Amino acid sequence: MDQKKFKAEVKWKVQRVKNLWHFVRAVWAVARNGYPARKLTVIGVTGTDGKTTTCTLIYEILKAAGYKTGLISTVSAKIGDEEIDTGFHTTNPDATLMQKIIARMVKEGVTHLVLEVTAHGLDQYRVMGCNFYIGVLTNITHEHLDDFIDMTRYQNTKLKLFKRVKYAVLNQDDPSYKMINVKTIPYGKTKIRNIAEVLAGDYNKYNIGAAEAVVGILKVNKRLSDQVIKSFGGVPGRREEVKAGQKFRVIVDFAHTPNALEQVLKQLKKELPENKKLIAVFGATGERDKTKRPMMGEAASRLADVVIITSDDTRMESQDEIAEQIMSGINKRYSDKVIKINDRREAIRRAFKMAKAGDIVLIAGKGHEKTILIGKQDRPWSDAGVAREEIDKLRPIM
Repeated sequence: MDQKKFKAEVKWKVQRVKNLWHFVRAVWAVARNGYPARKLTVIGVTGTDGKTTTCTLIYEILKAAGYKTGLISTVSAKIGDEEIDTGFHTTNPDATLMQKIIARMVKEGVTHLVLEVTAHGLDQYRVMGCNFYIGVLTNITHEHLDDFIDMTRYQNTKLKLFKRVKYAVLNQDDPSYKMINVKTIPYGKTKIRNIAEVLAGDYNKYNIGAAEAVVGILKVNKRLSDQVIKSFGGVPGRREEVKAGQKFRVIVDFAHTPNALEQVLKQLKKELPENKKLIAVFGATGERDKTKRPMMGEAASRLADVVIITSDDTRMESQDEIAEQIMSGINKRYSDKVIKINDRREAIRRAFKMAKAGDIVLIAGKGHEKTILIGKQDRPWSDAGVAREEIDKLRPIM
């Protein structure tokens, strides 16, 4: 076994020990709050990509159908129409905070909870006590191999969600479809036409298909669910279009995995007018899965006309090293379309200065997030907000 793999295995085993503490904390949190999830119909949505959009669609449809519905996702927690600023940087907070939020939902009369569930949330018992009535698996693609070592362990962790579900809603076009041996409700791309613009793309057709399957199990009127899907307002940082009077399009998207980046670029390429350019601005998070970086560079350089590699949450890792690893996946024939600008604001500014009328600029990776972590300092940040500021600065020459 080489040294790199040895260190990874040691990290994995250390986390197994840490998880004993997470387990104890979770048991205590669930009991202390009176087993709140037992009083709810809990819908858990896991997968690598598409979780937040799928959760939000289900939440909006159930709310429109008259159910008092709660939502806990990467973006926020909601009770009915009230949005709770949880302040957590991860999708699933630790079990202590999770159980407090669920207990509050029960107290306020919530009957259905839509819960976005990550591999880390399952591995570290953050969702213990959430007896899932319906489990949804969107897809399983390359992600988090810094923690899970290989795809088999990552897949097995995701599949923990389905141990006791009554219904498993699975994407029949994803390889993970054959991995689960429970009562299965298969889904594929939605057949609805004229869906909301924010839901364009094949990847969103699968998200809609999953939501349709879930609300179908709950006997929601099909016409009602179709209406919600057609008028869906979107999710912050998910194919979010910034419109500030500029002549080119600006899309902010959370795409931070190879698959997500490829899918959003493919869709935007379809929408690109003839003889116009697609400009991609993105980076990769520091101290996280390094194996995905070359894959993201390969996808971006193949699909975009201009690639600007910049910072994301670098943490304590060198941005130059992160950028080099992204660029290592780029075929030499595409190297002339790649620019490296470490400062994210400057990278966005450069993209806008290059963009002409009809071009599309994709700013990927941060999405809805309100901070950027450079070194040990979490600084206020918004891709959409910075985009508007930089467009305003260009206004005299646009």
